[in-house]
Amino acid sequence: MSAVATPTRTLVMGILNVTPDSFSDGGRWATPEAAVAHGLALVAQGADLVDVGGESTRPGSARVDAGTELDRVVPVVRALAGHGVRISVDTTRAEVAAASLRAGALWVNDVSGGLADPAMLDTVAELGGGYIAMHWRGHATEMADRAVYTDVVAEVVAELAERRDAALAAGIPADRLVLDPGIGFAKTAEHNWELLRHLDAVEGLGHPVLLGVSRKRFLAGLVDGLPETPPAERDIATAALTVLAAQRRLWAVRTHEVRGQRDAIAVVERMRP
Repeated sequence: MSAVATPTRTLVMGILNVTPDSFSDGGRWATPEAAVAHGLALVAQGADLVDVGGESTRPGSARVDAGTELDRVVPVVRALAGHGVRISVDTTRAEVAAASLRAGALWVNDVSGGLADPAMLDTVAELGGGYIAMHWRGHATEMADRAVYTDVVAEVVAELAERRDAALAAGIPADRLVLDPGIGFAKTAEHNWELLRHLDAVEGLGHPVLLGVSRKRFLAGLVDGLPETPPAERDIATAALTVLAAQRRLWAVRTHEVRGQRDAIAVVERMRP
């Protein structure tokens, strides 16, 4: 596993949900064959990485057992790795992370930042994977109740710094660590916007930043007097935030729709002097 290179542009991480219940595309890629085909399609559309997940983290979703998650994820990771696809595995379980890294994944994208499974950080350090630590306050059934802040920017940054320090203490090298502010996780819409206005505070933690906003609910009702848009119709709003990420040269954006986001980044790059 190589260190986190500073990319010449913001990377695109394509989302591959191998689940029946994810909020935007649950069930569409639930078989290994369909999932692998979609993963290859994401790469053909311009994805730099494919993020394979076997457990939904949408608000209110129930957890699946580790065996189910392993059965969903590992065959897809192994098959895509065999095609040369650069893969991250979206999991909070050390067992799934370990199996996925051994099957060819390069990154572990842990939305809990190591809080959900005490073995996660040591596992990643031992196996040598890259690690993405997200700000998190609880599982999907609990997160809405924990969206309480006095100063959302200061508190998210402080809590994310604790996860950074824990990852480093476990032996994950600094040059294999990426941070994610956790937009939409234990946060209201206004919390999300406030964090987006102050991404510099997250960048100030000294590590590359992943931004995951694709099709999330806070993008649904942006224009007063117009109906809320369903998830699949939020890609234009998502692209606007991808432009923001590209202007800041964030490490990557995590997205359901790849080509439009890749084009948005390309426009930003063409506009640089």
